[in-house]
Amino acid sequence: MDESRRSEKATAVAAWEALFRAQVTVMRALNAEFPGGEISFNEYDVCFNLSTQPGRRCRMRELTGHLLLTQPSVSRLVDRLTARGIVEKQPDPADARGVIVALTAHGFDVYRAVAVQHAQTIADQVGAGLDDAELRTLTELCTKLRTAAGPAAPRRASARAASTVEAATA
Repeated sequence: MDESRRSEKATAVAAWEALFRAQVTVMRALNAEFPGGEISFNEYDVCFNLSTQPGRRCRMRELTGHLLLTQPSVSRLVDRLTARGIVEKQPDPADARGVIVALTAHGFDVYRAVAVQHAQTIADQVGAGLDDAELRTLTELCTKLRTAAGPAAPRRASARAASTVEAATA
């Protein structure tokens, strides 16, 4: 492996470490300060994702794709939210095997009340060390990274595979 490629890899790994450690630290603080009287942090995540979908509803499979939880965990979470009237499960008219999860009017009210408080905590945590210009830059960089790493993004598979093999044998 040439020196420039080794340097690029080290820089990428250092950037990942910094991003990951910042995310863990901020998430722990947000979780600790979460106003979880009516819904938990993970339940809020379900409600947030549903609130961003057309009609505040989506297929269970699509919802699972937006969360950092396994499919069985999302199913149990949705069942708990259904039992409390926050979401409802409906058959998918386009696919009898599928399930649509919809945020109820009550669920949206609960979500909105928690979101107002949670947004302030986010602003306090994320804005604590960054000014407005830095926050905009962070948003742009994270969006660019997410787009580049997404499933539809072009992959440099052969170059990455070669780098991985070289790194493992170096």
